[in-house]
Amino acid sequence: MRQKNRLTEKESEIMRQLWSRGPLFVRQMLEEYPDPKPHFNTVSTTVRILEDKGFVSHEVINGSHCYHATVGSEYFRRSSLESVVRNYFNNSYRDVVSALVAEEKISDEELREILQMIEKRHDNG
Repeated sequence: MRQKNRLTEKESEIMRQLWSRGPLFVRQMLEEYPDPKPHFNTVSTTVRILEDKGFVSHEVINGSHCYHATVGSEYFRRSSLESVVRNYFNNSYRDVVSALVAEEKISDEELREILQMIEKRHDNG
């Protein structure tokens, strides 16, 4: 079952290209792939799926489609994080941070920076 607001790995690669490089033709997207490169039709089909989902649109230039992202990376970052927290951490952001600390994925300095951000937000709010 395909969820409209989720990206497959192939779709994610194309969105990253559009976010970082701006509007692109399919042939330009293909240049970014390492060898062995996917087939032109594979990339073209994936872009059309993204367009059907509403994440990509196009402009016709000299008879060719030039594609651009219609949503920013923040949209996917936020929805992906919410999904991970809900599905794997019992909807607890505290549990997420605890797991990062326990697995040594976050440093003491990074935790201090996060606390400073929280304190600054409260001081300004």
